Amino acid sequence: MAQYEKQVKEILEAIGGEENIEKATHCVTRLRMSLKDESKVDSEKLESIDIVKGSFSTNGQFQVIIGQGTVDKVYKEMVAMTGIGESSKEDVKEASASKQNWLQRGVKMLADIFIPILPAIVTAGLLLGINNILTGEGIFFAESVVERFPQWAGIAEMINIIASAAFVFLPALIGWSAVKRFGGSELLGIVLGLILVHPDLLNAWSYADASAEGNVPTWNLFGFSVEAIGYQGQVLPVLVSAWVLAKIDISLRKRVPDSIQMLVVAPVALLVTGFLAFIIIGPVTFTIANGITGGFVWLFSTLPAIGGLLYGAVYAPLVITGMHHAFLAVDLQLVGTGNGTFLWPILALSNIAQGSAALAIMFATRNENMRGLSLTSSVSAYLGVTEPALFGVNLRYKFPFICAIIGASVAGMFITMNGVLANSIGIGGLPGILSIIPDFWLSFFIGMIIAVAVPFVLTFLYAKFVTKEKV
Repeated sequence: MAQYEKQVKEILEAIGGEENIEKATHCVTRLRMSLKDESKVDSEKLESIDIVKGSFSTNGQFQVIIGQGTVDKVYKEMVAMTGIGESSKEDVKEASASKQNWLQRGVKMLADIFIPILPAIVTAGLLLGINNILTGEGIFFAESVVERFPQWAGIAEMINIIASAAFVFLPALIGWSAVKRFGGSELLGIVLGLILVHPDLLNAWSYADASAEGNVPTWNLFGFSVEAIGYQGQVLPVLVSAWVLAKIDISLRKRVPDSIQMLVVAPVALLVTGFLAFIIIGPVTFTIANGITGGFVWLFSTLPAIGGLLYGAVYAPLVITGMHHAFLAVDLQLVGTGNGTFLWPILALSNIAQGSAALAIMFATRNENMRGLSLTSSVSAYLGVTEPALFGVNLRYKFPFICAIIGASVAGMFITMNGVLANSIGIGGLPGILSIIPDFWLSFFIGMIIAVAVPFVLTFLYAKFVTKEKV
């Protein structure tokens, strides 16, 4: 018998048989399947299988958490035993998309655009964290490291340039990913993003002051005055422009003969999209984006305790639905203003809270398999990846998930009342402190203690003295 033949048979039986599978693939830790009828899944039976660490459904996909390394072997065994055939992630996404409503499709679209650029954002965030350590006052000395040791100033400046590039040229990254997602030429997407941050344009960060002084440069286009401003740190202008560019690109490639496509498609697509971006798309979406950002800023500055409490409470449930990806655009917009984001610090604390609740189960349970899963998943959550803790432990018992939300809410309320801001995003969990502006490190550290202690204590006490469920 093959190594995982028995477990694969049990998994197939628990999900309604191989005839219930439309498409199947896997990622680093999970089987990803598009099922014909998810109501046929016996979750209790599925999660009792020794190699299964949890399961959940999101964005039309049913996912079974197996674990790194093992999932690849399980998937190959499943393909060998059934007639489903190997599928790509895109095949499964397409099969799943037909079951989603318009909101789910919109969130999935944002996820498809932002997830590919996250490695660049995470790298930038880590490097900016190093720059924070070198330039922040009161960390090691009363003055900053570069003030105490001027010979380090050049190194700090170089690190800052390398780190901030991803945020300065963010529209180029989004342009590449968005145009690719919409089916156009990703190279044109990069060029579009660079056009929107061209150095000859008025920098977006200087727009407010220039507008107040009446010094905003303009173009005269057919008698109309068009502001010549860039869109540094903006998300919506490049997203909408990328969609327009992709549609024009696709339409022209269908109609222009192959022999002259190079001379026609790209120049026309970029020229038309560029004019539309500066004349219509940019001004309209810039106003909308600023309105959304202003709404969040108003809430968190006027009612910081309410804002922190609510976002801390809803973030983990948003992860379950996949809708947390929509807030990535808001975070990027807030970072793009140059002032920093108050949302990302709460996200990092939510990661820690879920990890702490899972860790408490390790001390409360008598099940050896669950103890091992709780420990490894809590470490993962502390490093910013909460899926194993969420779906493998906390949601399985439900009360750890609720205890984690309470901890994240209290911690979120505390840090927002103290005005904690991050100047970059991408780093979650305990390392998230590197993305925090050094002036707020103490407040964030106290928030981390809350996010560790409250879920751990509540979960442990509930498991030991309240619940009648076997843990």
